[in-house]
Amino acid sequence: MDSLGLLSELVALDTVSGEAAPQRRAMDSIVSLVLSRAPQAKVESDLTGNHPWALITNEAAPSAARLLFACHVDTVPVGTVSDWEFDPYAAQVDGELFLGRGTSDMKAGLVAATAAVVDAFERGVPVALLLTSDEEIGSLGAVRSADAVANLEVGAVIVPEATGNRINLGHRGALWLEVSVKGKAAHGSTPQRGTNAVLKLLDVVDRARRELPLSSDAFLGAETWNLGLVGGGSAPNIVPDNARAVIDHRTVGDGVDLLAWWRAQPEVDSVETSIHLGGVRTDASDPWLATLPIPVATEPVSYFTDASVLAAAAPGAPVVIWGPGTPSLMHAANESVKVSELDDAIAAYGAVAAAWPTVD
Repeated sequence: MDSLGLLSELVALDTVSGEAAPQRRAMDSIVSLVLSRAPQAKVESDLTGNHPWALITNEAAPSAARLLFACHVDTVPVGTVSDWEFDPYAAQVDGELFLGRGTSDMKAGLVAATAAVVDAFERGVPVALLLTSDEEIGSLGAVRSADAVANLEVGAVIVPEATGNRINLGHRGALWLEVSVKGKAAHGSTPQRGTNAVLKLLDVVDRARRELPLSSDAFLGAETWNLGLVGGGSAPNIVPDNARAVIDHRTVGDGVDLLAWWRAQPEVDSVETSIHLGGVRTDASDPWLATLPIPVATEPVSYFTDASVLAAAAPGAPVVIWGPGTPSLMHAANESVKVSELDDAIAAYGAVAAAWPTVD
């Protein structure tokens, strides 16, 4: 398989989260490639909705559990173009680096997984490839695919996110909350006649810095919160009658205590949940891990992935986050991936797939 050619095709597509059409085109490219090499492959998909997905399987060993590679095709926006030293969608090689938005997160991993799946299909090994959309904004495509994954006999899951080709066993969950506060409008020259919603919100945020019930876990680490977005008011000379904040919690539990804390604050009018994904923990003693060609890292990755959805859809199956790419370049300007890391991932995934059992 022409791995660099496929990576060029994918990186040249602006598959930013929330835009379904280019994400469908990326999925179509992968599906077409797989079918050209393995015409008997089975494709279950929803490519017409706002959050498309596709699950590609084969007919080999129908009663055997499958090795599932799970890849998202979306990327975060480019951001400020002037911060880039090259065209984010030029999809070009510069020495040892392949340049462009999405190279590390996670189109190189998608290419490596596709190569392994195509080879496994040709060998008759029971594997599967899941393509999802909108992972960056809450694993929305994975959520839509969860029933199909649950109906598949899954023996293990590889999520090829950027880890520098290190194998990680989990990550914290994510709980994103929109906290709204109401006030009373008045003229800016007579603020005593109104109730300033922004100031009320500031009181809540200040209290959160001291009182939020943040937990910790021996493996996943400490829970965190980030005040990511703040807004309120309409003009400098009007007392603001509304204010809102979006909070990004990274959780080790179910997040119920954190949600309850925000809702209990006297200034808060409403709290809406936009993302609620559980943490992922794979038992380090799982026997499949001992067969992998790379040692397992002792720490989790810092970001969330589709593994939150897949671990719930395939309970009992070990899930690893493992792929080419540099974590510090994810979501950053001048994103790139080492060509050698892509080659190493293709070889490692191929070896793992080749060793996958073809019987129960």
